[in-house]
Amino acid sequence: MASSASTLSWSSSTWLQSFSGNVNEPTKLSDRRTTFVILAQKKAKKTRAIILKEDVAELGKKGQLLNVKAGFYRNYLLPTGKAQIVTPDLVKEMKMEEERIEAEKKRVKEEAEQLALIFETVGAFKVKRKGGKGKQIFGTVTAQDLVDIIKAQLQRDVDKRIVSLPEIRETGEYVAELKLHPEVTARVRVTVFAN
Repeated sequence: MASSASTLSWSSSTWLQSFSGNVNEPTKLSDRRTTFVILAQKKAKKTRAIILKEDVAELGKKGQLLNVKAGFYRNYLLPTGKAQIVTPDLVKEMKMEEERIEAEKKRVKEEAEQLALIFETVGAFKVKRKGGKGKQIFGTVTAQDLVDIIKAQLQRDVDKRIVSLPEIRETGEYVAELKLHPEVTARVRVTVFAN
């Protein structure tokens, strides 16, 4: 065992001498030393500017401009078709679409205001019910009853879900509200009388 270790030692030192000359001589380092300056680079943010094509839970609504991580876009939003990368043409198209939608909303609101004016100038809608004792009537006046009267008098179709009536169980005059638009409400008078 000892002989093989010394053999290895001798052969390795011989091998070193063949490359660097004498092993026992100290090697001299040059006086010029070069220094390397290593600057740390900031990690690049890997985000993508996108436009959502449809509502995405906990992310945003359709048509919204967002910055999302590239992996989220590449692995989820793109394969499911829920988003698209922002381009100048797409931004122009979105602005035109928004303007068209705003014009449509304005037109619908104006129509609702005109309809509200028509309802309020009509006067009172008269409802006949079978009378009981005193001012009592049999049954109640419902939203559907008012919708039928409006259709008969004004030839206008109104959805009964937009009609808000107080509970009517007696003869008299009441005020009903028609919510024609989120910002437009028409107040109409309803007169209930007994036969």
